Amino acid sequence: MKKATIVYFSHGGGPLPILGDASHQAMIDFMQRLPARLHKPDLILVLSAHWEEAAATLTGAANPSMFYDYYGFPEEYYKVYYKAKGSPEVAHEVKQLAPSSSETTDWGLDHGAWPMLMHLFPEANIPVFQLSIDYYAKPEYHYELGKQLKSLRNKGVLIIGSGALIHNLPLAGQKMRYNDRTPYGWEVEYDAWIKQQVDDRNFANIIDYANSHKLGKLAAPTPDHFVPVLYSLGLMESSDEIKYFYEAEPTIPAFSERSFRVG
Repeated sequence: MKKATIVYFSHGGGPLPILGDASHQAMIDFMQRLPARLHKPDLILVLSAHWEEAAATLTGAANPSMFYDYYGFPEEYYKVYYKAKGSPEVAHEVKQLAPSSSETTDWGLDHGAWPMLMHLFPEANIPVFQLSIDYYAKPEYHYELGKQLKSLRNKGVLIIGSGALIHNLPLAGQKMRYNDRTPYGWEVEYDAWIKQQVDDRNFANIIDYANSHKLGKLAAPTPDHFVPVLYSLGLMESSDEIKYFYEAEPTIPAFSERSFRVG
């Protein structure tokens, strides 16, 4: 049986891709074309930067709710609904694979999940569940937890890491408040370095991202958006091929939107 794919989306702009924001059109086009390149999954697991807990937690609801976890957007951004079912049975199975995790029915699908899923699988006919990010865990923990979940790929579970390889919201805000979307310049250097580490399978440098490059702490001042890439790499097999399906310049300063698929 062919292993299910891992997809890592590096994106910015909050929920802007939902309704076809013009600055995100290139990424939207890629998302809409991507399913044709994949084997249709039986289930989808999302590792979202936008769900942080004090421990790894799984959504266990049969009908997950929607989380509009953003502020100040037009009214129509709060009226979208993605009607995917959950998968309590598989969430419970994941808990067995990762005994340190727990389950909850209090969380649904956040904006690190459903805006992309709306373009990938608009019919919402594939069950979806999420795994939170343990905000206080060390990077090694996330990479090793990804390894523990490898068997899910044999069960037709598409795994989506949703974050950003570069995500410095304060620096982005300094420019965006003046409607300035031009990069600072250092984003190109760090993005190229990250790509080289992935290509060389030098995952130790990526795990130690805060220290292995002079721009690491600037690119990821908080772990939330970087951690999903550690899960994505931990889930890989040495024989897996990595393909970058989106490498365009970011639409926001102090961000990277480099995205890739594994398998």
